[in-house]
Amino acid sequence: MGGEKAVPHQLALEDHPSQPAQRVCHPDSAADARDFVRGFVALLRPAPPAGTTQNLLLLVSELVANALRHAGAVTALHLRADRERIEVLVEDPSSAHPQERRPDLSGSNGGFGWPMVHSLALDVVVLPGTCGGKTVQAALAR
Repeated sequence: MGGEKAVPHQLALEDHPSQPAQRVCHPDSAADARDFVRGFVALLRPAPPAGTTQNLLLLVSELVANALRHAGAVTALHLRADRERIEVLVEDPSSAHPQERRPDLSGSNGGFGWPMVHSLALDVVVLPGTCGGKTVQAALAR
C-alpha cells in the first residue's frame, strides 16, 4: 500500500476527546484500502459496532474503486473518527463529479456503486481539490 505504515498505539477517543482520530494512506487498490480501514478500526476505542465496520469497508471499497476506475488513481484516502461519526475522504486527480448511471444488470458497466454510497452514508459531498482534482467526502454514524 503506497506509504502507509502501521501505527502501534490505539486511537483512544477517551484520551483526546477534542481531537478526532485520523489516518491517511495512498492505496493502489480497493483491497489496499480495505486493509487500511481494518487497521484504522482496530485502533479505535471504543470500537465501532460490527455493522458500522462492514458499512465502512463497503463505502471505502466503492469510493476507491470508483476513483481508480473513473479518475485513474487515488491521490489520498483519509479516515477520521470522533465520538459520533467516521468520515471518509477520497481524493483523486479528476475534476469530473461522479455521475449516477442506470445500473447495468449484465455487470459490464456498473451503475450500482454511487447509489450504494449514498444509501450507506449520512451525507456525501464532492469538493474541488486544492491542487485540481476532487475530494469525495462521506460520513457514517459511529
